Amino acid sequence: MLKKAGGEISAPKGVKIAHAEFPRPFESGLEYSPPARGDWNIVHMGLLIPKSHQIYFCAQGCLRGVVQTTAEMDAMDRLSWAYLCDEDYADASMEYNIIDSVCEVIKRMKDRPPCILVFLSCMHLFAGVDFDMIIDELESRFGGIDFVKCYMTPTMRFSGLAPVPTMYKQMFVPLRNVPKDSKSVNIIGYNWAFEQSCELVKMIKDAGFTLRELANCKDYESYLDMAKSRLNIVVIPEALAAAQELEQRIGQKQLYLPVSYDFGKIRDNYRKLCDELGIDLPDLSQKENEAASALAKAAELVGSMPVAVDFMATHKPLELCRLLLENGFNVRRVFIDVINAEDGEAFEYIKHNHPDIELYPTVNSSMRFFASLEQTNDEYLAIGQKAAYFCCTDHFVDMVGAKGLYGFDGIIRLAAQIEDAFENKKDRKVVIQHKGMGCQSCL
Repeated sequence: MLKKAGGEISAPKGVKIAHAEFPRPFESGLEYSPPARGDWNIVHMGLLIPKSHQIYFCAQGCLRGVVQTTAEMDAMDRLSWAYLCDEDYADASMEYNIIDSVCEVIKRMKDRPPCILVFLSCMHLFAGVDFDMIIDELESRFGGIDFVKCYMTPTMRFSGLAPVPTMYKQMFVPLRNVPKDSKSVNIIGYNWAFEQSCELVKMIKDAGFTLRELANCKDYESYLDMAKSRLNIVVIPEALAAAQELEQRIGQKQLYLPVSYDFGKIRDNYRKLCDELGIDLPDLSQKENEAASALAKAAELVGSMPVAVDFMATHKPLELCRLLLENGFNVRRVFIDVINAEDGEAFEYIKHNHPDIELYPTVNSSMRFFASLEQTNDEYLAIGQKAAYFCCTDHFVDMVGAKGLYGFDGIIRLAAQIEDAFENKKDRKVVIQHKGMGCQSCL
């Protein structure tokens, strides 16, 4: 008699935050990737550099994802590649194969790009390839092109500097040590331009400073002009390595003003900014009151509808949950794999004040069954694409990496997005499959 192998399909149960361990509430193991693709990867990030061209050298399996991402962005004219074969390891000529391939790509170009990002893979690192020698040789052959060492090394996620912080760091290598303009600052390591209504932007510009952001650079010259700024503002921890490298190499001071949902921390950020720029702190009480009113209005509309938040929506998902809980929202689920140190205070607050909130992993292999078994379709209001997918709801805030929502202005606009998510459904099956939220998509 035939019997079903493996028993009944079951998804993991959430762990109540009261019983969760900081910073890793779940054990590592075989991983699953849910079909929520709005997060940015190194392909999207590298293409932020205007007029840059990317050349990837990696195995065919890895290369498939790179090509698909670039094709979806309608940017295939900015990508070239070569894949590794077993024979490449046999003749000790990997460096020269890479050099020859790059040279061939350049010779075929009608117009040479000002910057070429050369990506090597895990396999090259395992083989001990001399990346510095490759870049030196290319620079000697092609004056006027900035060659940048980049890495497609997912095997390095848990050792050394992870791929995303490494990419942010390498993206600013072409900036040179030039005389600094004391009245100009950068925001670095952020994929989207800040809204003009943001207090941070207004404070900088109202004081007569020039603000430079990579997402607003229209040409390569404006990108290189970022080297003229005396100060780099960093708002996410993944960009700290980039700021540290620029401070050491070209003398740009760094100021860490992380995205926050805590009103007190937001005020502290703005005090630090004003102290650094030597300007007076404006009265932000009206903006703070508007944020509190916007949250109250959204909470009244949403009522008792359960809310789920995921870590891809923002770098501080638990701090966001605390804000929502303190303002009357019925937060019930958080989809998170690792709790970062900056969320530790919010973790302890929720653990002691809302101990029944459940945490769920997103990469646990058994989570592939979670959405199919979930029967509460549209019961939840989700903040983030992964939360929308796992909770099977079309009522969701389509947010990745906080997407420019900063300060009190960001909270006001988030509250408006929550209201819209409650009143208007989105087709999650269409929305969340687009790679790189905010990037052009051919889908």
